[in-house]
Order: sequence, then C-alpha cells, then structure tokens
Amino acid sequence: MANEREKENAAIAAIEFVEDGMTIGLGTGSTAKYFVENLAEEIADGLMVRGVPTSEETRRLAESLGVPLVPIEHVDRIHLTVDGADEVDGHAQLIKGGGAALLREKIIANASDLMIVIADPSKQVEMLGQFPLPVEVTPFGYTITAKKVYDALKAAGVAKPRIDVRNGPGNKPIITDGGNYILDCHCSVIPDAPRAAFELASVPGVVEHGLFIGLARTVIIGQDDGASVFEY
Repeated sequence: MANEREKENAAIAAIEFVEDGMTIGLGTGSTAKYFVENLAEEIADGLMVRGVPTSEETRRLAESLGVPLVPIEHVDRIHLTVDGADEVDGHAQLIKGGGAALLREKIIANASDLMIVIADPSKQVEMLGQFPLPVEVTPFGYTITAKKVYDALKAAGVAKPRIDVRNGPGNKPIITDGGNYILDCHCSVIPDAPRAAFELASVPGVVEHGLFIGLARTVIIGQDDGASVFEY
C-alpha cells in the first residue's frame, strides 16, 4: 500500500503545475492513472483544461472520468505532459514503454512545453538498464530487426543484451496502438544511454525506443507523506 500512496502523492504534486486553459498530455501506466483521476476531480470542481491521451487505455480512463479530450491532430500546442517512467536516473533520463505506449508517449512528450515525470522511489536508479528496454518495431522483418537491435546495443556498450519479443495471449506478439511489435531488451546496465538511443534510432525497422533523453525537465518522486520535486 505504501507504494500506491507514493504513486498517488507524486500525481497530486503534479496537479500543482496545472493551470486553467491548458492542453495536457495524459500519460499511461499505474502512476499516470492517479494523475488522470486527480485531474478529473479538479475538472469537476471547475478547472478548464483538455487532455491528449498517450494511449487507448488512457483515453478510455479519461472518458470514463469526464476529462475533456482532443485529438492530437487538432492541437497546435501541448502545455504540459504528465507521465510515469519505468526507470529514471539522476539526469532525468528515462526508460519508458512497459505499457507498450512508448511511441505515442514520446510524440506527445516531445511536443510539450514541459514534461513532468511522476514516479515512486523504486523507479529511481543510478544507471538505466535493469528494467528491460522496450523497442517498438514494425512486424515486417522483425526477426532481422531484432538482430540489428542487438548489434546496436552492443555498439553502445551493453555487454550482453538479450532480446525478447513481448508476447500476449496465445503466446503471440502483442500489438501496440500503432500496430507494431515490442522487443524487450534485457541489458542489465546501459552505460551510455544517449549513445544507445542514437544507435537504436539508426536501425531500419525500429519505429521508436523507450529511452527518453532530454525530454523530462521535472521529476516528482512520491513518498508516503508527500513528494519531492527535482528540476533539470
């Protein structure tokens, strides 16, 4: 239960950054869910904002709670995005994509004036890599792409990467909202995250990877009795 309190306290702290009239990117995952729920309460009390969901899961949640939504194609500015992370290091570098929404999450984060990451203390790491790095790839040729992803991670200094296709029901590859597959890359340690991001982005067939470099400028770590805010 402490972990859930920490997540919710991080989300509550992020509400302080929300202002009337904003267009807000709504993240995906268990911590972002608390932000959407708390945002819905503020909207019920008169706050005027609209949301851009980063996944179909978040869209369904927001709609069920009465959060006004707008398609990303209809916005010219996203003031703020609040999202979780699977890992965050001391430089606000992230691994995201545990919920298979990394492509939309990164598009929306990159389009935002400010990205805020909300997390519990278990997501803080000294160096990224313990959480398997998700890489979204096109289904066509994905086995060849997986081999190239392995080579890219080796070139970036990952000692012994292991690449698995993320499967769902029936032991078949899960399909992302964008119609793609997810490769989960077990790295243990990613010694140079920017280099790994560069190498992965150079692989044909890779649609997007879960390394978020230079996107988050505020990190909020929830605690049992509040939250700590870090600016970068």
